[in-house]
Amino acid sequence: MKSFRLLIITLLAHFLLSTFVSCYSWNDVKHWCSQTPNPQPCEYFFTNNPTQQYKPINDKSDFLKLSLQLAQERALKGHANTLLLGPKCRNPRETAAWADCVELYKQTIHKLNKTLDPNTKCSQIDTQTWLSTALTNLETCKAGFYELGVQDYVLPLMSNNVTKLLSNTLALNKVEYQEPSYKDGFPTWVKPGDRKLLQASSSASKANVVVAKDGSGKYTTVSAAINAAPKSSSGRYVIYVKAGVYNEQVEIKAENIMLVGDGIGKTIITGSQSVGGGTTTFRSATVAVVGDGFIALDITFRNTAGAANHQAVALRSGSDLSVFYRCSFEGYQDTLYVYSDRQFYRECDIYGTVDFIFGNAAVVFQNCNLYARNPPNKVNTITAQGRTDPNQNTGISIHNSKVTAASDLKASQSSVKTFLGRPWQQYSRTVFMKTYLDSLIDPTGWLEWSGNFALSTLYYGEYMNTGPGSSTTNRVKWSGYHVITSASEASKFTVGNFIAGNSWLPATSVPFTSDL
Repeated sequence: MKSFRLLIITLLAHFLLSTFVSCYSWNDVKHWCSQTPNPQPCEYFFTNNPTQQYKPINDKSDFLKLSLQLAQERALKGHANTLLLGPKCRNPRETAAWADCVELYKQTIHKLNKTLDPNTKCSQIDTQTWLSTALTNLETCKAGFYELGVQDYVLPLMSNNVTKLLSNTLALNKVEYQEPSYKDGFPTWVKPGDRKLLQASSSASKANVVVAKDGSGKYTTVSAAINAAPKSSSGRYVIYVKAGVYNEQVEIKAENIMLVGDGIGKTIITGSQSVGGGTTTFRSATVAVVGDGFIALDITFRNTAGAANHQAVALRSGSDLSVFYRCSFEGYQDTLYVYSDRQFYRECDIYGTVDFIFGNAAVVFQNCNLYARNPPNKVNTITAQGRTDPNQNTGISIHNSKVTAASDLKASQSSVKTFLGRPWQQYSRTVFMKTYLDSLIDPTGWLEWSGNFALSTLYYGEYMNTGPGSSTTNRVKWSGYHVITSASEASKFTVGNFIAGNSWLPATSVPFTSDL
């Protein structure tokens, strides 16, 4: 019944939107579409309805708004079409990949609605962030079918041009990096109240509810507390999770949630879903965060599926302006999925083997410890950044951190090759700045994904790193790799510039360094 109601609402919204494309002159459409990376679908969808009257498209901002509306219309149609394909799924793996796509289309529509909402105070950087996420969602939908080996039947029926239309909007809205500001060690997007909570000696005392395995709190599971939280709140909703091991899968859709634990290794949320076990990478996360403004403090997130089960995520964050402070992320392949939007990690520990920090967020890691574990195939890759479009404002920045061997690798690290990253997608972007690189790092530094794929379109950089693995003398010779010598170039990837941290982090009270 719910799916039927959702389908009716979606189709109605599609009907109401579908008239806007019918009143623009061919010359205007041809002129403006020629300035996008994908003119053909742009022209087709702007002119595929009979026109009754002509209105001029006055300027680029007019055209951007119309292009956003067009992408929204096609996304609504794509969502409706995807819902109808459910009964065609022939097995649990097809159903798993399809279910991700239904959810990811909804999230894409939500981002487009937010961008178009006149009541949303939306900067150009906000717009670029949300459009980057909208595109990432649809790429993730497609990837799920390939991961589970079922791309031949249902996936072709879902094909449409939404990704190309989103690429057009990213190109039209393209913004350069802007210098934001920092306060008390956090980007200024962290609100003053959140800053106080993060800096307090005991944030748990401010909790709205308590979770405790022993029954001494209101809830005995994290999921129960999350499900009872208000779905949206302008104020911070704090959930204190007492020490204990919580074996559960948690999805956080509400906004402005803060999870506070008793410390790394004390409060542990653990699960064991994996691609080897039949779920998509996206759905394997022990904890998945969707609601914006999420904060986690003093918690361990773990996935125990093990290396043999391939992709197995401990935490996935698609929460815009999310902060993780003094947390630990433990897994093997694909431990930490920095999925989308703007994220900040401070004084965190991340453990893994293959691509163990991956995704397509605009994310900064500061004062963190990255621990490579002992991999079954004798190769570790720390990062796999997933930028698919040159205009997405995304990438991984690792600043003032340490890269060393975990205890299980130390004895045999000479027989294992550990690389800083490899290009998961065409425009992969990752930088290591002022970070200690231990001797486990291979002298070449970076690893190919597949032959020459992305070696000229990626952006990989190193700036003023230290330690026995930091020498750039024998690094790869790819055209996309850069030994950064200019502070102004490196500063593009600081918390201040890369995630506009000065505008939101101060409110969380998490300490941060704005610049180099």
